[in-house]
Amino acid sequence: GLSDDLLARLRLIRSPSIGPVTFRQLLARFGSAEAALAAIPDLAARGGGKARAIASEASARAEMHRVEAFGARYLALGQGLYPRLLGELADAPPLLIAKGDLGLLEREAVAIVGARNASAAACRFARGLAHDLGQEGLAVVSGLARGIDAAAHDGALETGTIGVVAGGIDVFYPPENEARQRDMFERGLVLAEMPPGTEPRARHFPYRNRIIAGLSAGTIVIEA
Repeated sequence: GLSDDLLARLRLIRSPSIGPVTFRQLLARFGSAEAALAAIPDLAARGGGKARAIASEASARAEMHRVEAFGARYLALGQGLYPRLLGELADAPPLLIAKGDLGLLEREAVAIVGARNASAAACRFARGLAHDLGQEGLAVVSGLARGIDAAAHDGALETGTIGVVAGGIDVFYPPENEARQRDMFERGLVLAEMPPGTEPRARHFPYRNRIIAGLSAGTIVIEA
């Protein structure tokens, strides 16, 4: 069923040697995540290599419970409300964790990103631009960082804004954005690729940035 499929998808993508591209190849080859999971031990045996370490069912169930308890849900690549534009990336995230207004994913979106230490004038400009784009019916996407990102989210909060975080959906980074992120759970939408509880590391930010760009029809960079 649906939850078995999600469990299998989660076990695959949380396995250390399986990234988004390999995940997509496995699904294309075996037709479903469950079939891919079942085939992996055999693949290793035939190739004479070590078996891949696969995330346990218990760890996947624990993550699913944590996501549900937080009031978030999974979006699976190619299914339901998963963003169509993002799904066209070769390395699209196989699963996104989402909390907030999923209807925003059906709107055309534009990204506004830029410097964390932007000038006050640039932040005012970003806020005003986000407000105006929101008035035109666009969803404004950014990365919930300080500076330009925060200004863009603030400008579009009334009309609809999507924040993509580098860590877990339940992690507030930078800490001063906690109130803003909580506000967006209620009035916007927050997306995460990493499991709950993940503190963002430097390598997570480029992954996050491909999601911001992938969701959006265009990206506006202010004072970067």
